[in-house]
Amino acid sequence: MVDHPAGATTLPGTDPADAVLRVGEIGFDEPRALLARYGLELVAIAGGEAIPGSFWGDSEAGIIGTTVYARADTPVHSLLHEACHLIVLPADKRAQVHTDATDSIEEEDATCYLQIVLAGELSGVGSARLMEDMDRWGYTYRLGSTRAWFEQDAEEARNFLRARGFLAD
Repeated sequence: MVDHPAGATTLPGTDPADAVLRVGEIGFDEPRALLARYGLELVAIAGGEAIPGSFWGDSEAGIIGTTVYARADTPVHSLLHEACHLIVLPADKRAQVHTDATDSIEEEDATCYLQIVLAGELSGVGSARLMEDMDRWGYTYRLGSTRAWFEQDAEEARNFLRARGFLAD
């Protein structure tokens, strides 16, 4: 077995992305309440069913308007990422979203930063675990890891979020 920092394990030769935390492991109630604080609805999709509004398909979360769709096998980082795309958008733009939220690098960076912050509000997840899962899944940053980006290279994302009232000064 190969040990990962968060204690997750995978068999040698398997994809580390298989060790990411899934929504079914934490349940839908807490993420649903978190998203509701931002005016979003979380809809659970039955196993094996296609996820509406999923940009990447497979188990990845989907977004349509103010609704986030996920299954029990959806990675928590995916659910938070797609939700954060909607959170950072102005209300008038949210209503128009179907599957692809933005092509703005500034909004993408803010989304990545905010998903890490919000992970800290979910028991059983936390920001550290989410950053490890983001690395396992294949997010890439010029400093080599999600944590390095978050701690050392995300000033523009923080400024974006502060200017819109998502982070305190």
